Amino acid sequence: MKKVVVVLALVGFTFSTISCRETTQDKIENSAEAAGQDIENGLEEAGDAIENAADKTGDAIENGANKAGQEIEEEIEGTDDYNGDDDNN
Repeated sequence: MKKVVVVLALVGFTFSTISCRETTQDKIENSAEAAGQDIENGLEEAGDAIENAADKTGDAIENGANKAGQEIEEEIEGTDDYNGDDDNN
């Protein structure tokens, strides 16, 4: 009777540890999901950085164009001083 109880206890213990063990496939799936999430986050950050850089570049171009237009108008009107300073200050 003791042998039967011991064998049943061992079988129960074996099945309980096997069912709780994480398989290699589970580990691969978890790693793939984590890597995918890291890539997605990195791409979002890169996209935001590119968008910010494009906005700053557009602003710089617009400011440069405005300043160039103002300098051209000053040249045409004859109000430009020759050292590049703004006469309107």
